[in-house]
Amino acid sequence: MGQINSTGSILVTGGAGYIGSHVVRQLVELGERVVVLDNLSTGFEHAVLDTPLVQGDTGDMDLVNSIISQHQVNTVMHFAAHTIVPESVENPLKYYRNNTANTRNLLECCQKNDIKHFVFSSTAAVYGEPQSAYITEETPTNPINPYGMSKLMSETMLRDLAKAFPMTHVILRYFNVAGCDPKGRIGQNTKKATLLTKVAVECAVGKRDKVYIFGTDFDTPDGTGVRDYIHVEDLASAHIKALDYLRAKGESTTLNAGYGHGYSVREVLEMVERVNGKPLNVIETDRRAGDPATLIATASKIREVLGWQPQYDDLETIVRTSLNWERRLSEQKL
Repeated sequence: MGQINSTGSILVTGGAGYIGSHVVRQLVELGERVVVLDNLSTGFEHAVLDTPLVQGDTGDMDLVNSIISQHQVNTVMHFAAHTIVPESVENPLKYYRNNTANTRNLLECCQKNDIKHFVFSSTAAVYGEPQSAYITEETPTNPINPYGMSKLMSETMLRDLAKAFPMTHVILRYFNVAGCDPKGRIGQNTKKATLLTKVAVECAVGKRDKVYIFGTDFDTPDGTGVRDYIHVEDLASAHIKALDYLRAKGESTTLNAGYGHGYSVREVLEMVERVNGKPLNVIETDRRAGDPATLIATASKIREVLGWQPQYDDLETIVRTSLNWERRLSEQKL
């Protein structure tokens, strides 16, 4: 799956978080040298398994410079970010500080230390409320919340730097990430999560007393919103493919990371009920402002450019791995 690099190591910021930790695990399994930088504000030390972890902020330039020097880093994978959309609306400056200003500092460190490759964790939130249900990489960007804007600003800085400095990059715009490591070693630990699959499995194990459907009158087959859910293990493998691509002298590019088809809110909840063997307490309520009926990635470019082939494109697998992890969290009170 990956081409082992023996000349340098990879700095993974936010590598103790949900997506970052899955990428770190896959990199280590391939024999890569990895160092994680995470302030553990939302990440967890146990999620990095045996990988070296430095606790600190991505915006701390002295710290980042020392890590790059000490570990002979030549590639950066940047996941460190706040990701809760409602919180970004309530506290926008928190998001612009952590997601945008800290990324700017990180990029300066990359330039100073002649980093060769950069893989950036972005989001479909940069598109805002697109007019079409199917989103291509050319769909206009128009974020409707500070979270999406903070990521788009980071994308812009990265592209501008690429014009002035020979560091190639891949920007991956995630759709709805779900699921956990199929072997149950790591998973999603996010507190106060808002992602549907996480909320539903928390309800299934009794951590929440109800789960909401926001809107049942959309123009979709069952009236509920349709989204493109991608298993975190497949998303992690897309980062490995992005690294292979850059090492093979691929040009900087921006790619949607999704499956190219969607599931409705009701379909996801029904699958959780089926896998868990009991009904959920589902409350139907009004739509949320700005929620489109359907958001699906046009995901052909990532397959063509990276040669990426997803292995977990199955709703039952997504739900089962999520539920198994949530049960483990409940048993261990993690």
